Amino acid sequence: MKTLNSTAFRSVTIILLLLIFSFSPVFSFAFQQENQKNYTEYKGMVVNSDNDDPIASALISVNRSNISTITNAAGEFVLKVPDSLVPVTVNVSYLGFTSKNLPLSYFKENNRVELMESVEKLSEVNIFDAKNARSLVQKMLAQKDDNYITEQTLMTAFYREIIKRRRTNVSLSEAVVKIYKTPHNSRKKDLVSIYKARKSTDYDRLDTLALKLRGGPFNSLYLDLIKYTEYVLKPQMLETYEFSFDDPTKIDDRYIYVVNFEEMDKSTPWYYGQLFIDAESLTLVRAKYKMDVDDRDLATRMFVKKKPAGSKVYPVDLYYEVDYAEKDGKWHFSYGNATMEYVVNWKKKIFNSRYTVNSEMVVTDWEKYSDSEWKKNVDIIDPYVVMADDVSGFYDTEFWGNNNIIEPEKSIQNAIEKIKRNMNKE
Repeated sequence: MKTLNSTAFRSVTIILLLLIFSFSPVFSFAFQQENQKNYTEYKGMVVNSDNDDPIASALISVNRSNISTITNAAGEFVLKVPDSLVPVTVNVSYLGFTSKNLPLSYFKENNRVELMESVEKLSEVNIFDAKNARSLVQKMLAQKDDNYITEQTLMTAFYREIIKRRRTNVSLSEAVVKIYKTPHNSRKKDLVSIYKARKSTDYDRLDTLALKLRGGPFNSLYLDLIKYTEYVLKPQMLETYEFSFDDPTKIDDRYIYVVNFEEMDKSTPWYYGQLFIDAESLTLVRAKYKMDVDDRDLATRMFVKKKPAGSKVYPVDLYYEVDYAEKDGKWHFSYGNATMEYVVNWKKKIFNSRYTVNSEMVVTDWEKYSDSEWKKNVDIIDPYVVMADDVSGFYDTEFWGNNNIIEPEKSIQNAIEKIKRNMNKE
């Protein structure tokens, strides 16, 4: 049984690194600007009303549509709304906070949204019926057909991949992708096509070490625990986990069970984390989990594809997060984030090098889809794609057109501006 779990590591967490002495060619510009501007862009920031702290990964969604985005680590967001939709209202929500519905016109004069923490004391005795955490997870998995979209869908998503050497950005890849999302009860894998993409890599800051992430958007997509339960929450393997209740919470007006889980067998790298389950419908609305990789030798064999002689490379921290969004009583995959920290030790160097790899994707729009011709008219990317090798370079400020993206943090924006300045000098 543990062998199956190890196989899941290699194929799903998709954190295979290619560590090789190689250099990418100078990037080219392969995409054209969308000239027709039939949308309006709104910017804002979401903060905690008690202390003004930014709220990262807050969901910003346009009511009566499938359009959404999320806030970045600084709580900032940019939302592009087609002019044909206005007037509409926008919902701002985050787990543990009271959500807000605001008219779109609010953002013309205000760019700040304050959310209040849900301070109501939740009573497990009066509100929650579940007494056994394992049984609750079993029921959650058994009710997937009732709670999640069962039709195939065509999703538009924004993907960002960042590699940092300590605190310095050394590689950045971004893409708007189209996802052919198969039903969660289908054995067919999801398919991805790149619609727009750009990248840059500063190999001078990589110590001549070209660190590359394999898997691209699939890193985030395969975190969908409802679609890919065989990797973490396979029903037949629930007996290999310990489950317990943590303090309950709220999202919008929904009461949420918080279930801790941890693998029992710790002879190999093992999963542990939290599941957030809606108390009424037993829907998994969020999961946050990590992998213990204290066994460096085994973790290296699982996650490092290739490395140069004279070096030792191993992961020291692996963190994953997945969110689901609801529309008309049905939930769908909304956001996935994988953050991984690696250490590189060299034989003839006193100090090691530390790299952080972040891969995140947010679904910004989706529609039910039944036309199989889509797969014949686009280029489907391989699940082992290396984005830094397979996409082109940076373009102008209107590059994304009317596509919603995750607002860049300041460090990312500064890196992009530096790239553009260097390009202008050339």
